[in-house]
Amino acid sequence: MSSTPVIAQNLGNIDLSIEGMRSQEFGVGVFVFLIVSILFFAVIIGTVLRSKQSGAKMRAGEKVLFASIIFGVLIAIVFGATQMLSGVLF
Repeated sequence: MSSTPVIAQNLGNIDLSIEGMRSQEFGVGVFVFLIVSILFFAVIIGTVLRSKQSGAKMRAGEKVLFASIIFGVLIAIVFGATQMLSGVLF
């Protein structure tokens, strides 16, 4: 006989242990932080775009910073979608 409970064998790869539930809560917390940071940086992007529509030129450093923020937001969206699609969260 194996030491794995019958319930765990029937559920496949779902970890119902205390440690598994705590890591699940941690994963949800990270996802919520990710969503909040995406919204925060999206507001920054929108603010910069509105201020630059007046015709002011962006300096080279501003362009690099702005491109980095956009790239980071896109990576965060992909990371969040991957977490949800792979079943890490729910």
